[in-house]
Amino acid sequence: MTDSEHLPGEEPEDVGGSEPVDSGPAGDAPDVAVPPEALGEEAEMVSVGGDDVGDADDDEHEGGIPSRRLLIWGVALSIGYLLITVADVMWAANRVTDASAPAAVVLGAAQYNGEPSDALRRRLDRAAELYDDGRVELVVVTGGGQAADITTEAKSGYDYLRETAGIPDENLRLEVQGGSTYESLAAVERFLEPEGIEEVILVTDPYHARRSQLVAEEVGLSAAVYPTERPLSMGRVVSESAAVAAGRIAGFRRLNNYLVG
Repeated sequence: MTDSEHLPGEEPEDVGGSEPVDSGPAGDAPDVAVPPEALGEEAEMVSVGGDDVGDADDDEHEGGIPSRRLLIWGVALSIGYLLITVADVMWAANRVTDASAPAAVVLGAAQYNGEPSDALRRRLDRAAELYDDGRVELVVVTGGGQAADITTEAKSGYDYLRETAGIPDENLRLEVQGGSTYESLAAVERFLEPEGIEEVILVTDPYHARRSQLVAEEVGLSAAVYPTERPLSMGRVVSESAAVAAGRIAGFRRLNNYLVG
């Protein structure tokens, strides 16, 4: 009789002489050993796929580390750049040139109804020293005026140098439109160029020395600085350092257009 016809209680015959398979506890799949070569390429695919999944998990776990490192480096470099700029501004503030040049350029400061402020007077007196010592032939005074002013910073300086320092009119030049350091120095470069003058000595306060020199170089002037003896203020140094740092990156013309515009 066939396997399906055995009597109740009888074990079916072992066809083919194979050993019975131990299926283990009820409900569990039998443990069957399958040789790797029997799976062929599929086994390799499974193995490779498993490795890729593990790598992806590792990448996901470490994915934020490079970005954090870049952020830390960026902050550190920015702080370092600002500290170097502060040191540069302070170094320039304490450096007094002993050079000579065809012209001195006085950077403008406040005036009140034609009377120079203390800051402007200090700059004008410094320029007069250069002229009296024979280190410059011309003195250029710069600076426009505010909407309610009856005159300009340049005209106030011009009158002071003629009446107080005795500098003759032919040795004075005026730039009366500039509303910023960049605008004044760009205008000075334009009207000194026909006279063949490129080298100048800038006269300004110490904290302003480095920025004015960099602006002069950008507009095409070769500039040294003869600062006043005004004491340094850390607040001024910090603000000037920020302006110098930004101007070196963006350019002083672009920075001026952004601030004025």
